[in-house]
Parts: sequence; C-alpha cells; structure tokens
Amino acid sequence: MNHLIAWMNSAAFTLFDSPVSWIEVIGFATGAACVYGVARQKLWNWPVGILNNICFILLFLGAGLYGETLLQLIFAAVALYGWYNWLRGNAGTAGRNDLPIRDASRKEILTGLGITAIGTAAVAMVLTHGTDSQVPWPDAFVLTASLVATYGQAKKIFQHWHVWILIDVVSVPLYFSRGLTLTAFLYVGFLFLCVYGLIDWKRTRTAGAPDAFPATVTAGA
Repeated sequence: MNHLIAWMNSAAFTLFDSPVSWIEVIGFATGAACVYGVARQKLWNWPVGILNNICFILLFLGAGLYGETLLQLIFAAVALYGWYNWLRGNAGTAGRNDLPIRDASRKEILTGLGITAIGTAAVAMVLTHGTDSQVPWPDAFVLTASLVATYGQAKKIFQHWHVWILIDVVSVPLYFSRGLTLTAFLYVGFLFLCVYGLIDWKRTRTAGAPDAFPATVTAGA
C-alpha cells in the first residue's frame, strides 16, 4: 500500500515547471469522464465520480486544502445517493429529474448569502487555528459556497450556475497557487461547462421545452 501511495504522489510529468503527480492525472481523467457521463445522463457517471472524489481527497489532503478534502467527502456521499436514486429509477423518465427550472426566491437568496458568509468565516477560523492551511479563506469559501450551489442544483434553481461560476473563478488561482496545475486547468474546463449550463438552462426555460440538462453536476463544477 505504501508503494502504491508513493507511486500516486510521484511526478508523472512537468507542466509549466510544476510537477504533476499520477494522482492528479487520474483525478483529471476521472473528473472529465464524470462530467461527460453526467451530460449524457449515463449511470456509470456515479462510480466514476466517486473514484474522482477519492483521487481528489488524496490530492487535496496532500496539498493542505482541508476544506476541499471535506467537500470531496460530502460529494462522495451525495454521489452514493444519486447512484442509488438512478438505479431505482425514481429520478424521472430515463433517469432524469423532471423538476421545472425556477428562480431563487428572495428568502433563498438572502439565506444563501448568509450561509456563505457565515460558513466561510467559521470554516476559515477552524482552518486557521486548527490546521496548517496556507489558504484558509479561499479554501473555506469554496467549501461553503459549493454546498449552497449543490442545494441549488438539487432544487433546479437557475441562479445556482452563477454560484458555480464564482466558485470556479476562485478555484483556478487557488489550485495554481498550491502547485496543482493540471487540476487548475480542469477547473477552467468546469468554468466553461458552467457557462454552457447557464446558457442552456436559460434557452430551455425561454423556449418552454422539457429540461434537457441533468439536475446534478459533479464535484466543483
């Protein structure tokens, strides 16, 4: 096991003078595959997504991103539920969630902003005083805001795309700063995916057609 962990943390190649580990390569590949599986509404996206979560748990833990590590654990738990729900066939026709797209209410917007602000401050304090994290505030924001965005996804609230876009904008420089170059590029891809999702949902809602985009998107997208 120690040899396996050592190999996963060893450098596969160098990208812009930054070493890229094998675990980051695996995380990149499984993350890209999972996003494709979700977009195509394929059942296999769930186990691939869980593998991606495991990869990023190891990657973020080694990089001192403890908030991100906790977030991946939560995403893995959500993926288990999603996998179970799709297997039961209770997510709608052909495994799709048929909830209508809607706007966030004033109460939901204020609650989301409050939870993000208070949660970010609380988590940042824990990371600052309880760990050796070098980037407690952006790490805490990504953790807290991702939970708010995930709630929006589950409810098919249109504005959740705005939250994911902001998360990706923060995540890209965060990962670059921790030497996770390949992961940073992956999140650039997630950023474009979120922009696509926002445009697609807007077009779908305007046209009044049945929703063609899945309600659940994987980690950090």
